[in-house]
Amino acid sequence: MKKALLFIVFLILIFIGLSFYLKSLFLPVLNDNKTVDFLITKGSSVAQIGNKLESSGLIKSGIVFKFYVQLSNSQSKIQAGEFQLSQNLSLIQILDQLKKGPKEIWVTIPEGLRKEEVALKFASTLGKDSEFIKEFLNLTAGKEGYLFPDTYLFPKSATATQIVNKLTSTFDKKIGDITFEQVIVASLLERETFSDFEKPIVAGIIDKRLKNDWPLQIDATLQYAKGNWEPVYSKDKEIKSPFNTYKNLGLPPSPIASAGLSSLKAAINPEESDYWYYIHDNTGKIHFARTLKEHNENIQKYLN
Repeated sequence: MKKALLFIVFLILIFIGLSFYLKSLFLPVLNDNKTVDFLITKGSSVAQIGNKLESSGLIKSGIVFKFYVQLSNSQSKIQAGEFQLSQNLSLIQILDQLKKGPKEIWVTIPEGLRKEEVALKFASTLGKDSEFIKEFLNLTAGKEGYLFPDTYLFPKSATATQIVNKLTSTFDKKIGDITFEQVIVASLLERETFSDFEKPIVAGIIDKRLKNDWPLQIDATLQYAKGNWEPVYSKDKEIKSPFNTYKNLGLPPSPIASAGLSSLKAAINPEESDYWYYIHDNTGKIHFARTLKEHNENIQKYLN
């Protein structure tokens, strides 16, 4: 009986000890209110965030953080971005800060967007109003094609000027020397192709057509003239616009979208081939042709 009682007391003491220990893991690491920048990358799991908080000296246990986040059902409330945290915050206070949202937010600009779409992407992600969009479009006049598509980290307070400067400077760093004509071709490739392997070949077709005074007949330029990326119909080919490459010889007067790195590289280094024509079937696969007869056969075979 005495042994049983001692065992029960022993278990109680262990439980109390564990309780105090677990409680201590929720306490601040230090009494230091100096803030540090803490970055959560896109796609980070709760476990990864917890481990990073622990290795950064902001919490005592990444495992406890993970279980508490799951227990409080807070997984979906933690956003990617940059936060300012300090070591005098408890684990619960750290989580509260993360749930409030980051100081800086990741903004992903995909390839193939026109500047109006880029403006809307930043406005919706950073919570900007119509005045921001108006200013962004004013600042990007003449800069279509030079707003490099990438994933950026911006504070919510970022101005249109700061954002435009970052996008254009990133373009300069990534690309280096490139002609205006090559930027235009790259934007056509971005909207006209679906895979990297086909880009240099299509760039070669565009180059060959330009040198031989053939119309480019690129649907994406008609979409740009219409102001949307909706399908092109026969009547659209009669649009009166300098961007109508069915009616006008040569390149359109400016880029039609922000091209990615592979499209820009293909525009700089077009691949020579015997092809003059190409189409994409309903699955997105490209089919090249050397003659108009072959091209028409491909249309009948893959599009009808």
